Amino acid sequence: MGDAWVGPEATSAPPPTRSVGRMSLQQELGALAVDIALEAGALARRRRDEGVSITASKSALADIVTEADREVENLIRERIAAARPGDGFLGEESAAESGTTGITWVVDPIDGTVNYAYGIPSYAVSIAAVSGDPDPRAWQALAGVVHAPALGELFHVVRGEGAWLGGRRLKVNAELNPAGSLLATGFGYDPATHAAQLELLGRVMPLARDIRRIGAASLDLAYVAAGRLDGYFERGLHPWDHAAGVLLVEEAGGVAVGEPGSAPTREMAIVGGAELVERLSAIVFDDSTRNDAAPSGEG
Repeated sequence: MGDAWVGPEATSAPPPTRSVGRMSLQQELGALAVDIALEAGALARRRRDEGVSITASKSALADIVTEADREVENLIRERIAAARPGDGFLGEESAAESGTTGITWVVDPIDGTVNYAYGIPSYAVSIAAVSGDPDPRAWQALAGVVHAPALGELFHVVRGEGAWLGGRRLKVNAELNPAGSLLATGFGYDPATHAAQLELLGRVMPLARDIRRIGAASLDLAYVAAGRLDGYFERGLHPWDHAAGVLLVEEAGGVAVGEPGSAPTREMAIVGGAELVERLSAIVFDDSTRNDAAPSGEG
């Protein structure tokens, strides 16, 4: 796919390192996530360069799985098991596995599989370590990585230590822009949900400067954290789509919600600065105009 593109905010500086003997659990998890994501990203990109084989569809014909998805997830799972054999695992392409340590790894091996299959470089490896039950409403995310190997970017985060792109600390756009907010969203693969999703988009448009449809939720979230997007909303996300990205947004000073009073779930995810999220939530959850659609998910 040629040389990696490096955006204007990117930096080649490596993630911060510390003496292993002085690492907290969260720092240890974050360092491990970075190491594994770099290896997994290199494998994903290598397989993309070799050519992609579509092996199956999931919930809908457009919701595809490639051989690389499964191979990359297996690599991640094996590396985690070798380093921390008691931890649990929740991945997109394989069965969930409970652990004994209270830590679960939530993994999307290739987020943006359709982009990946078509040769569009907007895909990412997303890895998060969480404590508590593997449910976004109950867990506490401790560390995470969103790595876009074809773009040469690695977003990383440890709870309490900020969100980073290489050596640059990230910050969400907290102020509302008079010209409107640059928003991102996505659409599920089930055609039966599209009418309701388009209707919601129409109601949100008065807040928007413009809309982006990147096709990889983890990158949407990382871009909100980096200030490249003002906000993001989508129905139908799975836990592995947003586990790392939500922590990036929160540690960059942003807010992430689902249904009112809830963390992001399959029903809805809305992220951005606090004021924008409040305005988006008022539109999304306006019962007088809502047209509910079952969550359908985005690969």
